[in-house]
Amino acid sequence: MAITAEAITDSMLASMKTADHGNRPYSHWFLSSCLPEDAIVATQNLPFEAPELEGLSGKRELHNKTRTYFDAQNMERFPVCKALNEAFQSERLTKAIADHFNTDINGSFLRVEYAQDIEGFWLEPHTDLGVKLFTMLLYISDGPGHSELGTDIYDADKRHVARSPFQSNGAMVFIPSSVTYHGFEPRKIEGIRKSIIINYVTNDWRAREQLPFSDTPIRH
Repeated sequence: MAITAEAITDSMLASMKTADHGNRPYSHWFLSSCLPEDAIVATQNLPFEAPELEGLSGKRELHNKTRTYFDAQNMERFPVCKALNEAFQSERLTKAIADHFNTDINGSFLRVEYAQDIEGFWLEPHTDLGVKLFTMLLYISDGPGHSELGTDIYDADKRHVARSPFQSNGAMVFIPSSVTYHGFEPRKIEGIRKSIIINYVTNDWRAREQLPFSDTPIRH
């Protein structure tokens, strides 16, 4: 069966209804069964090469030239990219996201990154504050030891507080603010840690080529 935006939207709406909400150290949600199973399998098998770290890590911006997005070009190449983008652009899902997570994304733009992290990868605590209005970290890999590869959560003083579950088709969601510190503590990564980073960003986002609908803001 074809992977459709409607099926992804239905799955996301069901996942949001059963999400676990936590307030420590900031408001965040853990979701499960986010996408239809065939969509998860398709994202796992996308033929993008994992970029080499070349001895550098701590910030994703260090590797901007090798980062991969569900941009307009990849939408044309891969049906799952197109279906996911259309779902997260749709009025039905964006209104539900705005209502459920109590955030205003009207007038924002969808940005979807396909992240592949290898041994040696780590991320310093950061907030996503600025032009990002919504962050969803959708985990898709299921390799050996990947259950230990969740996102690390920090308090306002950047002290480690918790770690999100990492399960294929699960996700962590938060609304960026001055206290939403998160990162990835150095640890062993077997194979490739794969995730999809879904953001809604303001019109001030400069790298318009990353956006699948760069001329079409969210309206609901």
